[in-house]
Amino acid sequence: MSRRNVLRIALALVAIVALTGSASAQKKKNDDAGTRGVQGTVMGPGEKLIVGAVVQLKDMRTLQVRSFITQEDGAYHFSGLKADIDYQIKAEFQGMSSSAKTLSVFDDRKTPVINLKVEKK
Repeated sequence: MSRRNVLRIALALVAIVALTGSASAQKKKNDDAGTRGVQGTVMGPGEKLIVGAVVQLKDMRTLQVRSFITQEDGAYHFSGLKADIDYQIKAEFQGMSSSAKTLSVFDDRKTPVINLKVEKK
C-alpha cells in the first residue's frame, strides 16, 4: 500500500469517528431535552430533617410509582422524568405523611426543588 492510500484511509477513519461522535452527542442532547428531575428534603415536626422517610413519586399518566428513601441530610431526588407528564410526590415516615404535591408539566425548570413536611394525620 502506498503512503497516499494509507493517508486516505486514516483521513476516512478520522471523519467517521468525528461524525459518529457528533451524532451521539446530538442524540444525548435530544434525549436530555425531554427529561427533567426533581429533588428536595423531607422535614418532620420542628423542621427536623428526616432520615429514612419514603418518598413516593407517582406518574399520573401510567400510575407507576417510584420510591426513594431519604439520606442522612433528609434529601431525595428523582431523575429521568418526562417533561410532558405530571407527577405526584408525597412522603411517609413512622405513621406520619406529607400532603401530596404536584410536579406539573407547566413547571419548566430542569430540576425543581419540592420540599415535603410529614405530620401526624
